[in-house]
Amino acid sequence: MDFSICPFCNLSIPSLELQRHANDHFSDENEDRDLQLALRNSILPPSPPRAAEDSLKCKPGYRFESSSSSCDAKVTSFGGNTNDKKWASLICSQRKEIFYIVEDGLMALLRKCLELESEYSTSVLCGHIDHFQGKSWDVGWGCGWRNIQMLSSHLIRQQQEARDILYGGSGFVPDIGSLQQWLELAWAKGYDTPGSEEFDQKIYGKRDWIGTTECAALFRSFGLRAQIVDFSSRDFELASADPRLSFKKRKNLQVHGPMDVFLSKGKLDMSTAVSSGKEGFRHSGISSVDVNGHHVLSEWVWNYFSSNNSNKSGNHHVVLSEKAPLYFQHDGHSRTIVGIQAKHQKNGTRQYNLLILDPAENTRALEKSLRANAGWQQLIKRGVHTLKKPQYQLCFIDPGIAHGEELEKLKTLHSIRHKF
Repeated sequence: MDFSICPFCNLSIPSLELQRHANDHFSDENEDRDLQLALRNSILPPSPPRAAEDSLKCKPGYRFESSSSSCDAKVTSFGGNTNDKKWASLICSQRKEIFYIVEDGLMALLRKCLELESEYSTSVLCGHIDHFQGKSWDVGWGCGWRNIQMLSSHLIRQQQEARDILYGGSGFVPDIGSLQQWLELAWAKGYDTPGSEEFDQKIYGKRDWIGTTECAALFRSFGLRAQIVDFSSRDFELASADPRLSFKKRKNLQVHGPMDVFLSKGKLDMSTAVSSGKEGFRHSGISSVDVNGHHVLSEWVWNYFSSNNSNKSGNHHVVLSEKAPLYFQHDGHSRTIVGIQAKHQKNGTRQYNLLILDPAENTRALEKSLRANAGWQQLIKRGVHTLKKPQYQLCFIDPGIAHGEELEKLKTLHSIRHKF
């Protein structure tokens, strides 16, 4: 693969992506930073890109040397494994995503706003997460990748064991092109093989939609225990005249494919699907929950964030959870659930609001509304009444790193199904 040097930041970029990468420097939110980069680069000689110092700690036996003109990896001790060679090369060539960083963090700002709300509510929030908004060139297809970036930012910041192994221990969130290459490598290693066939095992440089299964396959390839949960109405027919909503008949009972169940063809029977996770929400089979409407989804999210290792912040009705955010998929779009609020009703019931970061929203607008404590509710809160789709999917990540036999089992994706 040919590489070129970006004239704005001196990063080594695949030649085919140079124009797209260079255009990102002209987005409004990066203007100040890029001006500083341009001024600095005008007076300093270019320096070669360098891999993170601890990028090899999860893969012993490799030694990297970078050339001055590109991020070429000279690998010693390969053992003849092609995937290991690709892994080593990708660690060195992957690129860090450029995004607007909110001072103090969005979650800290959201927590302060929630603390000012009624004492008759309880909110549970995950820890730090960065917001990755879509850009002009990924409108209509990039939301899945942006949500993977959001989950990655949380895992890298909040979970040391995940930081040490994600993306070769680079310690940063890669851009979409690099994530696409990591997903291709996951497929090459055998993760969600049937799903990879929907893309012909190739996704790098493409504008294909992805969903929870691609998210799970990517994270599982690093040993993370990513799980998938389905929520669907009892009368929802999985087959549809709309080709984007139909299914492709498969001989197995796995969940996989582009946009998951939404872009596949044929029908999917998940009656025997199970979760392979060891911690968190463990199921031995289908869990059919008979709750009115989409309340079952909100109840699941509440139990997820509320269970295990939670602690209260300075305000008694805002609770900080150690759970990771949730990849939230429905027909046509995906978002990231970062928490949930429960308003306690007089009859003893709870009225839920999902707390969501949407890649379609502008990061600066989110920050501004939270700092002013005005208008943020419309951008982040989503009540149960807004859940009007007949089917939703979640991808969640159990704690810990899989090894050995468990890691091999993670190559096959399963789904936990809840019906309402």
